[in-house]
Amino acid sequence: MKANREHRIALSKRALEVLAAAAELSDGSGLVFPGMRPGRPLSENTHAKLLREMGFDAVTHGFRSSFRDYAAEQTHAPHAVMEAALAHVVRNKAKAAYARSDLFEKRRTLMESWSEYLTA
Repeated sequence: MKANREHRIALSKRALEVLAAAAELSDGSGLVFPGMRPGRPLSENTHAKLLREMGFDAVTHGFRSSFRDYAAEQTHAPHAVMEAALAHVVRNKAKAAYARSDLFEKRRTLMESWSEYLTA
């Protein structure tokens, strides 16, 4: 992660199913989605190519933006929960001093909602 700090990820049930299926394709490197070269992850270009081949005019980072729009427009999740789900850091030092929770359980609820929205 570019913030160089731990970020616990709240995964939906469907995301856990995808990870279990991906584990069956493991190359032993410890990578969730290994690339074609041993020990190397899939490249950003691989994601971009897949999106193009599937007919989507989109970029990988757009999924984060889509999630944020969904959370703001379709849920009642507090701003702090939405931002924490994206691993955004509280920049205001005074606010950050009091924001010690990672809001994990609230993020888990939000991610389950996002999963249900995507698979509806």
